[in-house]
Amino acid sequence: MSNHNDLAATGIEGLDYILLGGFPRNHLYLLQGDPGVGKTTLGLQFLLEGARHGEKGLYITLSETRAELESVARSHRWDLSGVEVYEQLIGEHSMTEDDTTVFYPAEVELGQTVKSLLQAVEDVQPSRVVLDSLSEIRLLAQSTLRYRKQILALKQFFAARRMTVLMLDDRTAEFNDLQLQSVPHGVIELERYTPVYGSARRRLQLVKVRGLNFRDGYHDFSIRTGGIVVYPRLVAADERHANGQGETVRSGVGALDEMLGGGLDSGSSSRHTSSTSLHASHRRPPAPR
Repeated sequence: MSNHNDLAATGIEGLDYILLGGFPRNHLYLLQGDPGVGKTTLGLQFLLEGARHGEKGLYITLSETRAELESVARSHRWDLSGVEVYEQLIGEHSMTEDDTTVFYPAEVELGQTVKSLLQAVEDVQPSRVVLDSLSEIRLLAQSTLRYRKQILALKQFFAARRMTVLMLDDRTAEFNDLQLQSVPHGVIELERYTPVYGSARRRLQLVKVRGLNFRDGYHDFSIRTGGIVVYPRLVAADERHANGQGETVRSGVGALDEMLGGGLDSGSSSRHTSSTSLHASHRRPPAPR
């Protein structure tokens, strides 16, 4: 069992329940999901939860501007004064160059971008970091090998400084890089889908968290004013164990409870069939003509 102090709570009650308390500290985690699914909101909640406990938080944005982050915060009535924001938008170097060419070597900008964000980390010395997003690093790396080497280097950098890091990825790559999922300590996937009936829904799953027997499977979540709300999936076996094996719930109808041996089993489900449908189901079929 992990010590509570060894876990970095996310501030999202349902997610912390699934994680058995929070993310194991001092590791790097990958948060994947399509644009607009809620990655930024989750990242900000993670940093704000740390700030509430006196932990320094740093949000590194390579895609969204500071104004856009503050707009997200205002929509949830959050105060970001306790969170450091480092903004380094991709392409700014080339826009400020004095030379006449419109071409800028991507590997040069990748090196400058990474160097700048690492310097920001050294200056702030945070306990929690959110890096948004890996898509920009992938774009500048230009090759799968260089991209993977850069992610490994970042992992080693943060691990040496004992920081808990969320790396956001919007999955805009042309292929599904499963090798990338082997690098971080844990992987969380966020999805938004539209069923045949009803409104669009969101769900998440923990693909892996090393050394943690988390509650797996898909868990629904929603984004409301105030942040993300996660609804952990119910597992009958867990509910029976939590409520005590063999406990019963009385219906209040004496004869029925007596027939059921005291009541319904706790943690189970039962189906009610009306007397009309029961009678219809036992009706004798019509005689053949």
